[in-house]
Amino acid sequence: MARVSGEFGKFHWDGLAVDADSFAASGDGPITAVKADGLHTEIGLGGLSRGVWEVKSSNIRRLEIFVDATKPAKSSTGDRAKKSKTNKTKRSSWFPSQAELQGIDVGHVDVRTSLDGGLATATGMSIHAEKAGAQNAFRGEITGGVVRLPFGIVPELRLDRALLRYQDKRVFLTKAKVAAWQNGSIEGSGEWDMETRQFSVEGNATGVRCDDLLGADWSQHLTGDVSSDFIFENSSGTPAASGKLVIRNGTLTALPVLDLLAAYADTRRFRVLTLNDARTDWQWKKDEIVLTNLVLASEGLARMEGGIVIRRKSLDGKFLLGLAPGTLATIPGAETDVFLPGEHGLLWTTLRITGTLDDPQEDLTERLIAAAGLRMFELVPETGEKVIRFTRSVIGESPNKVIEEGVKIIEDGSKVVREVSGILDGILGKEEPEPEAK
Repeated sequence: MARVSGEFGKFHWDGLAVDADSFAASGDGPITAVKADGLHTEIGLGGLSRGVWEVKSSNIRRLEIFVDATKPAKSSTGDRAKKSKTNKTKRSSWFPSQAELQGIDVGHVDVRTSLDGGLATATGMSIHAEKAGAQNAFRGEITGGVVRLPFGIVPELRLDRALLRYQDKRVFLTKAKVAAWQNGSIEGSGEWDMETRQFSVEGNATGVRCDDLLGADWSQHLTGDVSSDFIFENSSGTPAASGKLVIRNGTLTALPVLDLLAAYADTRRFRVLTLNDARTDWQWKKDEIVLTNLVLASEGLARMEGGIVIRRKSLDGKFLLGLAPGTLATIPGAETDVFLPGEHGLLWTTLRITGTLDDPQEDLTERLIAAAGLRMFELVPETGEKVIRFTRSVIGESPNKVIEEGVKIIEDGSKVVREVSGILDGILGKEEPEPEAK
């Protein structure tokens, strides 16, 4: 079945039962190597009338399987022709020429698979398999173990239970349940064609938190409970995944573009947004995540719709941003030139997001400034710097520069107060405090 050729260690017979310390094999198919330790099986005679040896009560203490899914698929035409020719050969005696595996138990299984994206491993599993009716058809159950994939989108998976079926060089995953992240649960089903190396798994994930999926910086901005369905396959030649994701109990906190709106509108309502609708369609492939049909909405206040491509760390997003009427009334021209009436009773404008995950950029600020003209600016008396109203951010200067200017003003003010206080003390003849007793 595995298309490997190998050698057993020495057989130790006890009647029709036999033990072997080891088995090692290799092959040029998808399964490149097999290693096993602590083998035991028994030979049954009940299949002699059917021309087979019955292999039953089989178990293996430890099994290692090595798979290379990067090799190009080979045609099996020659193998079928060879098999057909063998079947036509007339038997010379009643002696069985085939073995029929009734079932097997493996205490510890490790599988290492080379994929185009790197190495995938499944370690520490236990397997029970048994005959499933048709010739060379089996059903099995896998329990325990840890699965690690070479894709950043998928964390370490802790296997609970998986039910499988094998027939005609195809492996069918009828049901699987695994734990992921801290409290996440993933259920799925799928299949793997050993001839073409193609696989497909679909299912759903629940109990996932936003901070499980997001980096340390962005997890501070978006919180909530995530659920998503998914399809993970390689029909295009490389692994890819897609699905629909929903966030419940979501909250947006201190998102840069919303902080800007909060500053311009002289309100704190945008600092923390409770989301009543948060969802997106997503696609993933190596080094790229595409979000489409994305919706982030806080009822009666703000709504964002659109999509974004995250390629490595670069951002390219196009959105429609809707705000409640009156939100930006304090900014001249904002609600007439930049935002226009639209759906959901909101005022809408376009929003472009570029830059990187570490330094996102947006185009709304420049358009608000252009609409408001000089009415958006005022002078800070202490420094004479021209600033955007409400933000107190010096144009062309970083926030750190603004903070440094402010600290300098406070320090200079404190110095003046101390000097004036000293002069007044001298004029009024303030008594010196008595020294403390030692």
